[in-house]
Amino acid sequence: MIEQYGLTVKELPELPSSSVTPNLEVGTPANIQNLESVQLYPGVTAKIFWGNGNLVSVLELEPNSTIPKENLPADRFLIVTEGSIDFISDGNKHKMMAREREEPDGTHSGTPRNDFIYQEKGSESEIVAGDTGAKVMEVYSPKRLDYLEKLGVSGISSENQERGSNNEPTIVPNKVYDLFDIQFTQLAEGIYARLISAGGMQLSFVSANPNTQSKAHIHPEEQITILLRGTLKQTVLDQEMELKPQDIVLVPGNVVHSGVAGELGFDALDIFWPVREDYLAKQQASLERYHEIIPKDAKPELVIDGSKTEPTLTFSEGPKWMEGKLYFSNMYFDQNWNADPKKSSIVALDPDGTYQNITEGKMQANGLYPYKNGHLLVCDMIGHRVVEMTASGQVVQVMADTYNGKPIDGPNDIITDTKGGIYFTDPQFTMEAEKFQPGRAVYYISPEKEVTRLVEPNEFAMPNGILLTPDGKTLYINNCYDDESWYPVDSSKDNFVWAYDVNEDGTISNGRKFAELRLTGNVLDRKGRSSSADGMAIDTMGNIYVATYFGVQIFDSKGSFVGIINLPSFPVSLGFGDEDMKTLYMVSYDKVYKIRTNRKGYVNYL
Repeated sequence: MIEQYGLTVKELPELPSSSVTPNLEVGTPANIQNLESVQLYPGVTAKIFWGNGNLVSVLELEPNSTIPKENLPADRFLIVTEGSIDFISDGNKHKMMAREREEPDGTHSGTPRNDFIYQEKGSESEIVAGDTGAKVMEVYSPKRLDYLEKLGVSGISSENQERGSNNEPTIVPNKVYDLFDIQFTQLAEGIYARLISAGGMQLSFVSANPNTQSKAHIHPEEQITILLRGTLKQTVLDQEMELKPQDIVLVPGNVVHSGVAGELGFDALDIFWPVREDYLAKQQASLERYHEIIPKDAKPELVIDGSKTEPTLTFSEGPKWMEGKLYFSNMYFDQNWNADPKKSSIVALDPDGTYQNITEGKMQANGLYPYKNGHLLVCDMIGHRVVEMTASGQVVQVMADTYNGKPIDGPNDIITDTKGGIYFTDPQFTMEAEKFQPGRAVYYISPEKEVTRLVEPNEFAMPNGILLTPDGKTLYINNCYDDESWYPVDSSKDNFVWAYDVNEDGTISNGRKFAELRLTGNVLDRKGRSSSADGMAIDTMGNIYVATYFGVQIFDSKGSFVGIINLPSFPVSLGFGDEDMKTLYMVSYDKVYKIRTNRKGYVNYL
């Protein structure tokens, strides 16, 4: 098969042999749930499997159970997959936890979290489960022999199976990380991975788009694959397998294998022994691109927690920097997305973190944009109009409230061109059951205040965020929801940001896919194409930043994926600010975050 596919074998020198035969058969999947359980300690049971180099232990801890203090006999990754633990090492206690993604509603959302830590052989470890118990995964290299003894495995040798690594670890030992803070590395078309490497181990948390393919290939490193979500047809040698979640497959080094994702895509954990250096090179290149934009030491900082300060924030939107302040909308929704303009406001945030309403109880605004004379353009979404407003909250004039003799529905996001023309999206996210216009659309208000519809009604299932490139030649529009049983419109726009050429009269043409937004597993599981793409920002070099379910997704000026900024709840909108315009402000429900960047944001100040 190696000859058939024209592959080249590479051998790894000085790879230690093992006296313990793997308990996984090549080309035959096993399922974690069907493995024998062994009690390691009172209240702690384990499912254990291994190859030639790594041993994996899936632990279930009863509430408040304890894994006593010990010095680790091998290098270990510890990953919390459910619940919480207190992890104690050298007198330091760390609270580690796992959290599933929450479906967003009108008042809250939550992004997932899986804490992990890497420790070297000899490190001190003690674990106490939380009040609801916990599930954790351990990955050891070399294999942990006392675990094998508890399983009754015979022929165990005390020989040293360690293999040193010349590669620097990609994480710091004894430091707790959230897996979702690890950047994606693109491995192939439509296949991305969060890579963590240390010692002789490499963990590759793979996320594959629906129907993507990993062609037949080989590598000298041993691989253990655990399917976490979705569907995967994997072929090892000539054995084809339909994997389901929690299935495990062993692929020895230099064995031909391939994979095809199903219509749900898949998430998987590939564990390599030793570390794949080709993956390290890809990761390094990916991180260099990301850190050209986001500095290595930059992390999101909480600016406002509007659940604890006054005035209270509920659902923040449309942040824009103007004359030394960040202005944003404070929209009121109940949990079922029912709006109330009387409980909504527009907020001005000062650089010192203090903020105040400039208007309240008069409208439920959405997108904002700086306009002439230090004024703002405001999407009065529930009021069915676009208005000009002073920085102190007085409405100066109505820019648009009708199209083709009928009211517009719910203007959402807004920008201007250098001529003074205005673009806005209208996804009809309003309270009326019967809409005024025939469908969701994007509009242009000319400098003479003539309103033109730029796309056909419902050409986008939910047009939301909108941007112009700094040269004014390209318009970007994203699509928030698509292909959902609960949403009334389907379109062909799916989970993409679309690019259009801007014509001299402000109209657009030559629509094309620009950037593919990554989708979360819960959306893929229901066969949806909703990225929840909302507000967008752009810098002077043309990189774009998109607020989505997955986090802030960053793309370069050609639409190539760069990375993701992870937040505790999903970002709704964002905009550059501060005196140098290099701080990216991100709003998420009742929170405002910021992160420093190496790029200067672009806003069209007229």
